[in-house]
Amino acid sequence: MPARPRPTSEREQLDLFRALPGDLAPRDAQDLMAYPFFSLAKSKRLAPIDFKAGSIVIRVEAVPEHGMATIWDADVLIWAASQIVEARDAGLRPSRLMGATPYEILNFIGRGVGSRDYDRLKAALDRLQSTTIATSIRQPTERRMHRFSWINEWKERADHRGRPLGLELIVPDWFYAAVLDDALVLTIDRAYFDLTGGLERWLYRLVRKHGGRQEFGWSFDFIHLHAKSGSLSPLKHFAYDLRDIVRRQALPGYRLTIEQPAHGPDRLSFAPTGLPSFGTPRRRRANTRPGDKL
Repeated sequence: MPARPRPTSEREQLDLFRALPGDLAPRDAQDLMAYPFFSLAKSKRLAPIDFKAGSIVIRVEAVPEHGMATIWDADVLIWAASQIVEARDAGLRPSRLMGATPYEILNFIGRGVGSRDYDRLKAALDRLQSTTIATSIRQPTERRMHRFSWINEWKERADHRGRPLGLELIVPDWFYAAVLDDALVLTIDRAYFDLTGGLERWLYRLVRKHGGRQEFGWSFDFIHLHAKSGSLSPLKHFAYDLRDIVRRQALPGYRLTIEQPAHGPDRLSFAPTGLPSFGTPRRRRANTRPGDKL
């Protein structure tokens, strides 16, 4: 019996997972919520993100042709995480090779479905593929770095007459491994997709990750928040924008306040406005002040 030919590409080694229909709960990967991985600006960013905190090291780099993947582009990864978790919980076998129509992705992330929206989706996929990340997160030692792009490859599919059949994309194993671990995925409010500002989108994800549904909330000082955002905006402008978000109370499900200690920088505090959505909160121990640890 002749030997079967060995796969020659990553695509040939993976089973295609077809996107599930229906109104799935949006899920986000906690690592992506806690650390600076994306540009917060709608204009093209080429300056890299360099972040270090304890044993955590992150470097994100862009190419001139496409620029860095943005926090709006990350909606595609939220879609992917939601599909993977839903499939696993339904007893199905998910895969890093995923197939969907542009309509399915755009509809899930609350975008329009016109031709311009399709073009923007394809531009987002290009940025996700061309942006490179090197990080020590979930590596055995700080010196070991995992290098990847948010999408290994993607392509448009068509039938023999050239009619579009949808998209196929491959997510990296670093992302896929995090999503398959329950402890590294959180459900987010669908109203997140309605947030229009890059900073408020980033802040919601950080608040959801650290504040969660904790009854007593959480807090960070402005300097720490500025570092965690990866923003190119000076601290003074960053602080002004934070205060504006607090003034507008822009984040769904959370109440934001600013503390002004007698000694030390201003602090942003946040606590959930309603407890049922994401489960029962855990009480923190007395005489502890959460925040600034990650």
